[in-house]
Amino acid sequence: MENKTHWEHIYHTKESTQVSWYQLHPHLSLQYIQNTGVSKSAHIIDVGGGTSTLVDHLLDDGFQHITVLDIAAAALEVARQRLGQRAPSVTWLEADITQTTLLHHEYDIWHDRAVFHFLTKAQDRQHYINTVKEAVKPGGHVIVATFANNGPERCSGLEVARYDPQSLHNEFGTDFELLDSTREEHHTPFGTEQKFIYCYCRKN
Repeated sequence: MENKTHWEHIYHTKESTQVSWYQLHPHLSLQYIQNTGVSKSAHIIDVGGGTSTLVDHLLDDGFQHITVLDIAAAALEVARQRLGQRAPSVTWLEADITQTTLLHHEYDIWHDRAVFHFLTKAQDRQHYINTVKEAVKPGGHVIVATFANNGPERCSGLEVARYDPQSLHNEFGTDFELLDSTREEHHTPFGTEQKFIYCYCRKN
């Protein structure tokens, strides 16, 4: 409940375009998703999607089965309002990814930009990874972006964990094959720079 209260407060007190992770066009996420080669009928989940515009672009691209999961109801409501008449075509899940259970082998693509690095407790990371194993289909795709090892040490008043591609892949283990990684210099709405890494894995 403490985490939920924190993030509800963030989204009630800041505009969606004024949080540090805001991207008008999430080009790397979209590039990785498109490069998987999945069909437009593939099931995609955006974990911690909140107010992200990724869902808008996926709908624009013709994807038909998109789930957005976030701990903060306020964030999901902002995204629903922005999408307007298109909002009912998206599945919205208000849930804490360190506590929830998702459907067995439901998703072809798991996407997470900037949730995993907030999981500083080993048990939270393990629950998250177990949930990925349960929810992603065999041969499915996992795209996770976190702060790089030279990225911020804190974000939104919370400590974070930082990674390089190998240390992030080590968290997930041999059930996942690391296919690609890249670094990103993200420019925040208030003029600072945050260094991210993206890892793209396939579930064995």
